[in-house]
Amino acid sequence: MLKINNIEVVYSDVILVLRGVSLEVTQGQIVSLLGANGAGKTTTLKAISGLLLREDGAVTRGSIEFDGERLDKLPAEEVTRRGIVQVLEGRRLFQHLTAEENLRVGALVNPSQADTKRLLEQVYDYFPALTTLRHRTAGYLSGGEQQMVAIGRALMAKPRLMLLDEPSLGLAPLLVQNIFEIIHRINKEGGVSILVVEQNANVALKTAEYAYVMENGRIVLDGEAAQLSQNADIKEFYLGLTQVGERKSYRDVKHYKRRKRWIG
Repeated sequence: MLKINNIEVVYSDVILVLRGVSLEVTQGQIVSLLGANGAGKTTTLKAISGLLLREDGAVTRGSIEFDGERLDKLPAEEVTRRGIVQVLEGRRLFQHLTAEENLRVGALVNPSQADTKRLLEQVYDYFPALTTLRHRTAGYLSGGEQQMVAIGRALMAKPRLMLLDEPSLGLAPLLVQNIFEIIHRINKEGGVSILVVEQNANVALKTAEYAYVMENGRIVLDGEAAQLSQNADIKEFYLGLTQVGERKSYRDVKHYKRRKRWIG
């Protein structure tokens, strides 16, 4: 469905951010992209969605294909019309609009009164809490409620592939669990393929079927999510666990050099 072939991304013609990144998302799959801050995860999503072009960035080598068609030279609005919708880090709602007005903005890509009504009902089914908040100004909603609106707004655009950037950011553990349960429902019931960027490796690996690990603009490890969750390197570097199961602080772990095979 989505195939990224050995891409390089450069900002302002001089700053090399991604170095030969390749990954795939097949139809109906949840794929997770893990990595620390600055690894290049968000840049990867923006390269897919077309937002990179708005930030003086460009794919200078390789290609991005969706159903066999090139995406990497298309503007964001064209990418969205093809069925790829990104939920940005930090929600990015229209703060002065109500929750439902924000949702309706998502439907402007495919304007149809009948579709909008049906899609609103679908969003409220996934997020029942929004039913009572539909007339509340978005800027006064909690972080978890805003995340529900942000994901719901993306659903209103009828995505075939949804790109989620740090959906757990700033949320309490119980809300994180709830959001990822809904993401799983959207995938299984709605048939929406999902590429999710996350620093919370624990919840991401539980939800995804396949995962990639990114460091310094490169993919350094990939595999089935269930297998990666048992990988000693992942446990130590991303889950904070040693070989014997003792939790270590990330402050200590981050100074370790990655094993040679990670960057081979």
